[in-house]
Amino acid sequence: MEATFNWLYDAARSLSPGFHTWMYGTENDPGHGISILIILFVALIAYYGGTRIVASTVRRLVKSTRHREWHRKDIEKRQNTLSALFTNIWRILVMIIASLTIFKELFPLIDLSPLFASAGIIGVALGFGAQSIIKDFLSGIFIISENQYRVGDIVDIEGASGTVERIGTRSTVLRDVDGNVHYFPNGMVTHVINKTMGYSMARFIVAVHPDTDLDEVVSIINDLGEKLAKEDKWKKKIIEPPAFVSLGEITGNSLEIIIAGKTQPSDQWSVIAEMRRRLLESLEKAKIELAVLPNFAPPTKKK
Repeated sequence: MEATFNWLYDAARSLSPGFHTWMYGTENDPGHGISILIILFVALIAYYGGTRIVASTVRRLVKSTRHREWHRKDIEKRQNTLSALFTNIWRILVMIIASLTIFKELFPLIDLSPLFASAGIIGVALGFGAQSIIKDFLSGIFIISENQYRVGDIVDIEGASGTVERIGTRSTVLRDVDGNVHYFPNGMVTHVINKTMGYSMARFIVAVHPDTDLDEVVSIINDLGEKLAKEDKWKKKIIEPPAFVSLGEITGNSLEIIIAGKTQPSDQWSVIAEMRRRLLESLEKAKIELAVLPNFAPPTKKK
């Protein structure tokens, strides 16, 4: 292996007499090759090391400036969102600076300042798509600064529902319950429904037989909600115990009872599932019949 490397090195020197000088330089002038290697080495340290420092700094700042009404999950979501955004910005800056520095090292006679100072070139760049990039970037900044949604929130965006996996400098990534990934340019996000901001509502309906004693059912529901909210496993998830709210649709076959309670963000589904399980057991013990929904199967065709 070493012999092969030496052969390639000697071949390069013979083909290009100035290769050794370009690579290693002279006593008074460091070589371009060595300078580029140093630039790449420093860029790698800044890329990976700086990413950790930026993420750690952002997390500490969010924790120190949190609002009193924020729950622990809200703090974690904002930390994840802001750290992901600023680490992406940091990585882009490192790559741009490293690329420009290497370009300057390879082509020292080319002055880049007129390129950036030229209003005409900037106008052409804006005409070829930079406007949409800037719009998406600024929209992402406003989304995060206004705390519209965070990484981990469950939202509806433009008709798609799912969990926010990433908020980048240009787009928001959403994953739905089927595992499908949706990409939304930040500039195109005009309407958002956040289902896990601040608190969530555990709301569901139970249909019982119309001849059921309503007062008895309401008493069972409220007692179950109070007991559930006092248990160690559930009291951290429940803000207001699930309780009877109102009556829904009343028909000859069923009487709908609406139950609702306030939970911590994203905990409504587990609370609903547990309430349904306990309510089913309690209604069976009290010999209260659930409504039998009519069969809406399509009629069979006559032969």
